[in-house]
Amino acid sequence: MSKPLRIGMLGCGFMGRAHSNAWSQVNHFFPREHKPVLKAAYAREEDREKLKKFADSWGYESIETDWRKVVERDDIDLVDVCVPNIMHRDCVFAAAKAGKMIVCEKPLAMNVQEAEEMVAAVEKAGVANMVSFNYRRVPAIALFKQIIDEGRVGRPFHYRATYNQDYTIGADVPQGGMALWRLDSRVAGSGVTGDLLAHSIDSAEWLNGPIKRVVAHAETFIKERKHADSGKVEKVTIDDACMFLAVFENGSMGTFESTRYARGRKNYSTMEINGDRGAIFFDLEDPHILEFFRYADPETGKKIEDHLTGWQRIHVTNFEHPYMKNWWVPGTTIGYEHTFINSFADFLAGLEGGPKFQPDVRCALRTQRVCDAVLQSAREEKWVDIPA
Repeated sequence: MSKPLRIGMLGCGFMGRAHSNAWSQVNHFFPREHKPVLKAAYAREEDREKLKKFADSWGYESIETDWRKVVERDDIDLVDVCVPNIMHRDCVFAAAKAGKMIVCEKPLAMNVQEAEEMVAAVEKAGVANMVSFNYRRVPAIALFKQIIDEGRVGRPFHYRATYNQDYTIGADVPQGGMALWRLDSRVAGSGVTGDLLAHSIDSAEWLNGPIKRVVAHAETFIKERKHADSGKVEKVTIDDACMFLAVFENGSMGTFESTRYARGRKNYSTMEINGDRGAIFFDLEDPHILEFFRYADPETGKKIEDHLTGWQRIHVTNFEHPYMKNWWVPGTTIGYEHTFINSFADFLAGLEGGPKFQPDVRCALRTQRVCDAVLQSAREEKWVDIPA
């Protein structure tokens, strides 16, 4: 017997669309008892017309221009937080107090203090929750994790990550407003560190274990921009670019780089690990491909035959690859939107007796600690240790 899961969506922007599509599609591809029902969608009063079009497009039964009303409604089981970062804390607090399940977009909070308060509230309420670091559910990245867990990389020495875009290079690009709130630190908390590097950090710690220490440098290339809301030229206080070195608890070394000033790069997120038995490389702009260098047998540790060593290019579309048995026939690819569907499928499985969903708010707090340490290091120009 199916169980309706009544969704209250906070936000009707880019992430609201991605999440709405995933809730709409998940039962079509994954056998789950819970059946999402798109019950209510929220946006600001000034965005009412956009909200109406959004609700009609995705099939929401009603709209609200006060997010608190969504949270308080008796016909809402789960609150999906896809609003700007400055609202995350209050929305999650209210949802937890109301006993609602919670899905929250990344980063969890504006800073560690907020994140700690959110974790305490959610865990006190005991509600099911997840934070949408959706790239864990890219099949090739899930296979990356599987290969590591199988011992095929062996002892890791190096981890490298980049996350580069180019959409804010122009000096005429405004900050703030509905579309570009990520450029306003008062709304976003930080720039590329919270927006892009948070993904890289979550993936890195999932794949290679906790980061122990960091040293960072950040840069704001265009110092002033017109604000979309006020029309006034204001100081830019987010980080346009950030790079940092990391030492992992397992002794390996890491390099991380992120920028929105990499001309030609649109969503270039890469990760590579090098160990004594092998290496793996992934590029999000080629998401169905995983590159694997096989050097030593994972069981014996002995080097394989010389003529078989080398990089192999794995087309991650076979039924034996993570998630792919739920999609199309081998050789046909899936895309960005499917990472959210895969995420919600795992979340629903957790409600139905399967493994508890990760990352949850406590796991996302860990990522927030690393982000804050990176920003602290960039300000203070010194190494910063990451609390356990």
